[in-house]
Amino acid sequence: MQQISRMLMKLFQRARLEKPGQVDPRAAEFTLSLLVAMYDRSGTGYVKTRSAAAALISLSGDTLLAKYRAFFQFYAVPDGKATLITRSALRSLLTDLNQIPAIVGEGCSLPCVEIAIHDCFHGVRNAGIAEGKFLSWLRSEPAVLLWLPTCYRLSATEMVSHQARCR
Repeated sequence: MQQISRMLMKLFQRARLEKPGQVDPRAAEFTLSLLVAMYDRSGTGYVKTRSAAAALISLSGDTLLAKYRAFFQFYAVPDGKATLITRSALRSLLTDLNQIPAIVGEGCSLPCVEIAIHDCFHGVRNAGIAEGKFLSWLRSEPAVLLWLPTCYRLSATEMVSHQARCR
């Protein structure tokens, strides 16, 4: 928890320097509270760094493709010359990401995660899938993660301005 707290302090200090006046001084504290609520419901004082990273990536203002690539980098495992997402790694990723909508009562159940894994690995006989197949599957907007592209589109439209007048 202390490691994540320090990382968040540094992250938001940089953000304040880049965008003065736009970052709440308590942003690190609020973000840590959110991460604890999502990933430490039993009060152990421990949050997995990878889980926290997945949440921060998904809530960032980056493009969907950049987020998807970052998920692959954090959850993929080396397999000889290739790096692959295994079923187990995908289960961890989806379970971690499912905690975000779950915090507001919108998460899906474990069978929903298993259906998504089966869908992603449909026709795959190997231990894992490469980044290209993983990205392709995410671009198909699986139901378990439908909230992610929806939130991205909503945030992207916040900056849209139309030069129309209403009567």
